[in-house]
Amino acid sequence: MPVYRYKALDVRGDLLEGQMEAASEAEVAARLQEQGHVPVEASLSNGDAVMPSLRNFLGEKPFSGLGLIHFTQQLAALLGAGQPLDRALSILTDLPDNEKSRRIIGDVCDIVRGGTPLSIALERQHGVFSRLYVTMARAGESGGNMPETLQRLADYLERNQVVRAKVINALIYPVILIFVVGGALAFLLGYVVPQFGAMYESLDVALPWFTQGVLALGHFIGDWWFLLLAVIGIGMIFVERKRRDVAFRARFDTWLLRQRLLGTLIVNLETARLARTLGTLLRNGVPLLSALRISRNVLSNAALVDDLGSVAEDVKNGLGLAGALGRGKRFPRLAVQMIQVGEESGTLDTMLLKAASSFEQESTVMIDRLLAALVPAITLVMAMIIAVVILSVLVPLYDLTNSIG
Repeated sequence: MPVYRYKALDVRGDLLEGQMEAASEAEVAARLQEQGHVPVEASLSNGDAVMPSLRNFLGEKPFSGLGLIHFTQQLAALLGAGQPLDRALSILTDLPDNEKSRRIIGDVCDIVRGGTPLSIALERQHGVFSRLYVTMARAGESGGNMPETLQRLADYLERNQVVRAKVINALIYPVILIFVVGGALAFLLGYVVPQFGAMYESLDVALPWFTQGVLALGHFIGDWWFLLLAVIGIGMIFVERKRRDVAFRARFDTWLLRQRLLGTLIVNLETARLARTLGTLLRNGVPLLSALRISRNVLSNAALVDDLGSVAEDVKNGLGLAGALGRGKRFPRLAVQMIQVGEESGTLDTMLLKAASSFEQESTVMIDRLLAALVPAITLVMAMIIAVVILSVLVPLYDLTNSIG
């Protein structure tokens, strides 16, 4: 998530400056207003102005997903064993292999030793710890149960990491297959096919139309490969820019949700993520409205993020969570019904966590079934394309051999 620099006026009229992790400038303004400040200016910080995803690609994040989980688990264990907070942080400072992680933990430790609460120390790390992480720490401070809260947070992060890993692992094989076969196809068209073309030209062989088309494509790739790479690079930059365009992303994500299989899978994954986040926050005493605002940051589909904003407004106006979610028509009926049962029985947090587990399991089954059909389909299509290329250059050779014989 990008980091924004902001300027705001406090209640005394003094100018405040700082940084905040948020999905958009509008969210920065809304959060400043919640704190009683008047927003003056908000813009992407220098590190995020060019391409936020590039920082992640280059590995600039101080904590990996597993690294943050381990830190949270270890801190919870040390506090549960009776260690003071500053002592626990001091012990953890030397454990990470990553220099940036050690520096961040050391900075948090120094701030805490100065008498500042942990939640504020985490918030001062300029987007290293998510808003959800900071809010959970604040809830632990308010309830006086920091070890239990941190352990729940670690469990939440670990569960999210497991689901994320399942999705990534499921996509690895199809992506590798496409790249390997695509590379083989590019080699055939760019190098092998032109060799046959030169041979047929020297023999003055009459070529069928499909062979002429393949040879022309091969010559084009062989002569203009650098232009193709440039087009691919420009296309990637264009896609990255459009991805950051809020209006375009909302339209594209809405289109994705309308796709029969993919849309259902996205909704199930996002519903599981939303339910687990809300359930974890509510279980730790975070008010529902605050939990809904925080949960918007964990969703990746812009259309569902907009829907969740409407849900928060409806809840603010007195409507129940189940009724507000049901209005949008995008969240599954089963999830809405489970939430309604939780509201009626006073066990909303428990039912949200059960709904999360249910939709995570359903998503895993859907991914397995989708891959079971997708991988053979990709293999078949790629094999047919390569077969067509090979046959198109070998058919004239076969005809030539028969005519000589």
